[in-house]
Amino acid sequence: MSTTSTLDDPPETRPARPDPGRRHARPGTWRHAIRRDWQLYSLAVLPLLFFLVFRYGPMIGNVIAFRRFEPGGSVFGESWVGLRYVKMFLGDPTFWNVFTNTLVLGGLTLLFCWPLPIVLALLLNEVRSRRVKRFLQSVSYLPHFLSMVIVAGIVMQTLAIDGPVNQIVKALGGEPTAFMQKPDWFRTIFVSSEVWQTVGWGTILYLAALTTIDEQLYDAARIDGAGRWRQTWHVTLPGIRPTAVTLLILNMGTFMTTGFEKVLLLYNPLTYPTADVISTYLYRMGVESSNLSYAAAIGLFEALVGVVLITSANLISRRTVGAGLW
Repeated sequence: MSTTSTLDDPPETRPARPDPGRRHARPGTWRHAIRRDWQLYSLAVLPLLFFLVFRYGPMIGNVIAFRRFEPGGSVFGESWVGLRYVKMFLGDPTFWNVFTNTLVLGGLTLLFCWPLPIVLALLLNEVRSRRVKRFLQSVSYLPHFLSMVIVAGIVMQTLAIDGPVNQIVKALGGEPTAFMQKPDWFRTIFVSSEVWQTVGWGTILYLAALTTIDEQLYDAARIDGAGRWRQTWHVTLPGIRPTAVTLLILNMGTFMTTGFEKVLLLYNPLTYPTADVISTYLYRMGVESSNLSYAAAIGLFEALVGVVLITSANLISRRTVGAGLW
C-alpha cells in the first residue's frame, strides 16, 4: 500500500501547500521577473524619472508651435493659430540658409568624426608597447574632458591675429589673417576642433570591441597566408562592424543638433553666412527675440527631421549589413 503524503513526514519533505489568498506570478511573465530581480529594476527608477521629467514632459510644450504664446500668459498659448508659424519658417530665406549650414556642418562632422576613431583604434591596437599605447590614449582622450568654453577659448586664442598660427604665418613671410572673422574659414575651424576633441574619446568603444574578436580567426587567417592588411579587412573590420553601425545610427540621430555650444561660442555676425545653424537660430529667435512659438515650430521640424534620419539609417543598415540599433 502506497501513500503520496502523510502527516508523519518531516516538515522539510512535505509538499508545499498553495496559499489560496496569495497570487503567484507565473514563470516567464514580467511580474515574475520584477519579483525575482526587483533590486536590479529599482536601479532604473531614477533614470526613468529623469527622462520623464526632463525629456518627455517638456514635449507637451510643443503645442505652442500651433498656438500664439505670449510671455506672462498661459504656458500652452493664448489662441490657436494652426500652421501659421510653420508657414512662416518655410517661407523664410534665413531659415533655409541656416538649414543648409546645418546639413553641411553635420555632414562634414559625420564624414570625419565617424571613421577617424575607427582608424585611430586600429592604429593603437597595433602598438605593442603598453607604455606608448597608454601615453597615446591619454593624449588623445584628454581634449574630451575639457570644457566647451575652454576649447572655444583655445581655438580663438590660437587663431587670433597675434596668435601662434599667425605668428608662424608672419615668420614664413605671409600676412596675418583674421580666421575667426572669415566666413570661409569657419567650417574648417569647426570640424578641425571637433575632430581634435572627440576622435580620441570615440576610440574607447572600438578598442573594447577589438578585444572581443576571437584570436583563432587571426591564426586561421595567418595560416591561409593573409598579411596584416588582409587580416584587418577580413577579420578586424567585420568584428567591429556592429559597434560602428550602432555609433553611425546614433550620430545620425544628433545630426541636426551639431555642435550648438561650440557654434554659439565661436561664431559672430560676420560668420553668420556659414556658421549659423538651426540650433543657434532657435536660440536667437526664442531667447533673444522672445518669439517662442516660432522657435517651437522650428524645433519641432528639426526633431522630425532627426527622427526620419535615424529611422532611415537604421533601416538601411539592417538591409545592407544585417545589423541595426533596433
